[in-house]
Amino acid sequence: MAKIEVVMPQMGESITTGTITKWHKQPGEVIELDAILLEISTDKVESEIPSPVHGKIVQLLYPEGATVDVGKAIAIIEDDLQAKVDVTTKASVSEKMEEAPISTSKGEELSAQASIEAETEGFRFYTPLVKAMAKEAGVPISELKNIKGSGAGGRVNKSDLEAYLGNRGKAPAAASQPLQKTSSTVPTGTSQVRGTDRVEIIAMDNMRKTIAKNMVISKQTSPHVNSIDEIDMTNLVRIREKIKNEFKKREGINLTYSHFILYSIVQALKEHPLVNSSIEGDNIVIKKDIHLGCAVAVPGNGLVVPVIKNAGELNLTGIARQLDALAQKAKTKKLTMDDLSGGTYTFTNNGSFGTLIATPVILQPQVGIFCTGVIKKRVMVTEDDAIAIRSMMYGTHTYDHRLIDGELGSKFLATVKNHLETMNPEKLI
Repeated sequence: MAKIEVVMPQMGESITTGTITKWHKQPGEVIELDAILLEISTDKVESEIPSPVHGKIVQLLYPEGATVDVGKAIAIIEDDLQAKVDVTTKASVSEKMEEAPISTSKGEELSAQASIEAETEGFRFYTPLVKAMAKEAGVPISELKNIKGSGAGGRVNKSDLEAYLGNRGKAPAAASQPLQKTSSTVPTGTSQVRGTDRVEIIAMDNMRKTIAKNMVISKQTSPHVNSIDEIDMTNLVRIREKIKNEFKKREGINLTYSHFILYSIVQALKEHPLVNSSIEGDNIVIKKDIHLGCAVAVPGNGLVVPVIKNAGELNLTGIARQLDALAQKAKTKKLTMDDLSGGTYTFTNNGSFGTLIATPVILQPQVGIFCTGVIKKRVMVTEDDAIAIRSMMYGTHTYDHRLIDGELGSKFLATVKNHLETMNPEKLI
């Protein structure tokens, strides 16, 4: 028999920590080889981590929400199902996990044994988790002392603090009952009263923190300019309806407008290579390969931007295949750092949410991003002064004005528009 330690995996060369967002198994349960053991989140990607062995869960060393250094043990699994092992029960595991070492905003760590010793020294101890939660909710240590704890020796645990915050300002603190644990990766909001306003506080997860940081950096780095034009998608709408069933039967993929837009962007980048570049100091770095990022919404967790590598070498079908594979990996949390790295230009489709026009934020260190709105039928005046109903879409080219001037930015947009309005998809697939 052997006890196997499961360690926090390294999800990328620059990743040093991971946050446990959900445990899929509890102590005492049997897990199959490669079955999902837990979900983790880093500042780059969210992933499902499979079990390295078939065995019984002996212990979970950290709670959901804990941030753990790469390489540290996070769980113990016994690979001999017949062996008698001392398994931590479900009833006590939450208390033990809360007292396990966790990383806080100040990097402090304290073991369960140390906490017991601290309580015998005549002062009240609060675990790093409780202290971090209290700080986030604006509860001073002096106020924590008023909470009657239900943990060992009257210790205030996570459930006590959550119950106290839920009733803060309504009634005196009292011993609380443990709250039902949520399986959501988004922290449960804490309701508070501030003055005359009721508010809800929700802690950002790693992905949202990273998105927020990157958006601020991008706006501070690049002077954003937007060129917007309307694109007549009538021809594409008609031909797509004609060929989509055959394409689905042949490829097993739904043929979407995003595939046509991505293909047109690639052709425009070939014609305007300066748009496929970055700025390094006072140098312009023109990328000879086109690695096209495509924003994919992840329900409840913002968005990720997987990258279609070497998109300049792919036809329309090849782009559709690559995008579908990346979208499936995003939905199942199987994207790797390689899938998310190396993009040279980005596309985002706000039209999928019914939005008419949007002005996106550039993904650094790229110098441009293309955004499309919803396709809508509108009454238009044609070039021969006739009135017709056309399927129209707005396209936005957002670019870094340090490098891309209005002339080039508008010409790039016009090139994408021309390809979308004149292409013959039947010859491209």
